[in-house]
Amino acid sequence: MEKKVKALLDTITFLVFLFFDFVDVVLCVAYKLLDELFEAKPFPCYCWKKLETKELSETLFWRKNVFREMGFLSFGRKTCEAVKKRDDGNRGELVNRWSDCGCDSCVSWMKKSNQKLHVVVKEFPQVNSEDGPREEATTENVIFLHGFLSSSSYWTQSVFKYLSEPLNHQIYRYFAVDLLGFGKSPKPNDCLYTLNDHVEMIHKSVISAYELSSFHLVAHSMGCNIALALAAKYPKFVKSVTLVAPPYFSDSNDETSSSMALNTVAKKTLWPPLAFGKSVMSWELNFMVVDLTRHTHHSAWHSMHNVICGGSKFTDDYVGILINAKVKVWVIHGDQDLTVPLDCSNNLKMKFPQLKFIIVQNVDHGTVIFHRKRDFVKSLQHIWATC
Repeated sequence: MEKKVKALLDTITFLVFLFFDFVDVVLCVAYKLLDELFEAKPFPCYCWKKLETKELSETLFWRKNVFREMGFLSFGRKTCEAVKKRDDGNRGELVNRWSDCGCDSCVSWMKKSNQKLHVVVKEFPQVNSEDGPREEATTENVIFLHGFLSSSSYWTQSVFKYLSEPLNHQIYRYFAVDLLGFGKSPKPNDCLYTLNDHVEMIHKSVISAYELSSFHLVAHSMGCNIALALAAKYPKFVKSVTLVAPPYFSDSNDETSSSMALNTVAKKTLWPPLAFGKSVMSWELNFMVVDLTRHTHHSAWHSMHNVICGGSKFTDDYVGILINAKVKVWVIHGDQDLTVPLDCSNNLKMKFPQLKFIIVQNVDHGTVIFHRKRDFVKSLQHIWATC
């Protein structure tokens, strides 16, 4: 009976994703035509031309489509080439794409002259006791990076509430960042949302803006890849890196590493429902389907491919740099995580036994933090105190 159910589910899955392949091709041609008509500078389509740059994930071009391989896009290519681009005086200006929803969270950043990430800062001031001033405290900086389809509120509405004032004569200053393309941060249409794009904006908006000479990093899920890239670029600044549920997919072949990541986080499957939702994110679907309230499809789709999938091929190099620089790296993972399987951390441990690992029982991708906030904060404070 179980085999029959599996066979039925496999058949239904094949038919559903065959339909999505067809819709993907139709939308690809339709959106390309509309981009040519309405955009001063249309964004290139990955279906027709592979851009030669190591920063882009191979998964942007790799995922197979039955109809695309049959040449169904050749007509659309010729049609689009025949469309005359309009001469738009807004070229180079900050404008909202015709396909974006135009809500406040998507366009409010355009009104700011200084394009920086939205950062929530929490700092405990030094307090004087009745017997006079305390021993002078030193300031420790901690940068928190959220995961995919999230924002700084992931930390401010959970962990920040349990962070206490100075420990061991140290004052902690916490920075929760809305990553580029998410939350209240800028969502530029001409950006590819590569690891380097994210790292540069964090440096501009936090490290440089607040003149940080040292800091700790705490990251969840997709944010782990960005944290490793940031730490590897500034190893002398970093005191510790805490990775929560890191999407680690290592292979000697860079392309295989990226495809492994895509097949894990966005496998073509209908069940469970959460897995189905992740799988359709690998298509360039109508923004009404995939856009939520605080990011655009363009920013989410590119971040998924270029950070989660494409970032996997750089992880080994980044971790190697941190080990050589003697930066302490801790990994925290829930044993019931289905979004980023525990195998990711197990493989990371096999490759880099020098790292410190905390495997939490009976929690998943989100509850590893949300169902144990106090314990999670205690773990962080212990990590920071040992650096």
